[in-house]
Amino acid sequence: MDITDLREDYRRAALDRDTLDPDPLGQFKTWFAQAQDSQLQEPNAMVLASVDPEGQPWTRTVLLKKLDGRGFVFFTNFESRKARQFADNPRASILFLWLGLERQVSINGTVERISTAESLAYFITRPIGSRLGAWTSQQSSIIKSRSLLEAKLQEMKRKFSGGEVPLPSFWGGYRLIPSRYEFWQGRQNRLHDRFEYLKGDDGWEIERLQP
Repeated sequence: MDITDLREDYRRAALDRDTLDPDPLGQFKTWFAQAQDSQLQEPNAMVLASVDPEGQPWTRTVLLKKLDGRGFVFFTNFESRKARQFADNPRASILFLWLGLERQVSINGTVERISTAESLAYFITRPIGSRLGAWTSQQSSIIKSRSLLEAKLQEMKRKFSGGEVPLPSFWGGYRLIPSRYEFWQGRQNRLHDRFEYLKGDDGWEIERLQP
């Protein structure tokens, strides 16, 4: 399969040092709002990378569900592959790709579990099906067929038919605490604009990177 001719020449926008927010979180919020305003599908989707004990990187797409000055929050099963990897190595990265705006943002840092109270506050906002799904799936473990998963879901529906679906003890949130950001704006002729924020003792240092 020859796909060498698949290419786009990015021309939508530029990124200049003078227009950057000195706070990378502020810059991220500006771009995120523009992604929302552009009605891009799932603007909060992010590729999350972790590393196993053998040094093998793993990636998957998860959804950003909370953002504040402490970091970027996502939710998962605490027995999942990524959770086991975080227990051995808390370093991780996330990547937001907004192709409609010819932009991406990559963020490096460390992850930590959020409090049970924070996880519960989010869990009760989920649709009932999603709450039941958290109880149904032993995330990342092998299963013989889809029908077994469907049967487990019906079992959970019966189990919790008389009241609220509680927060599972094995499910909750992680927060990625950033130490580095990179903002990437596609430009013509592959001469993209890239700016890196690195956290230092006196705040964030900003440098332009070559494409």
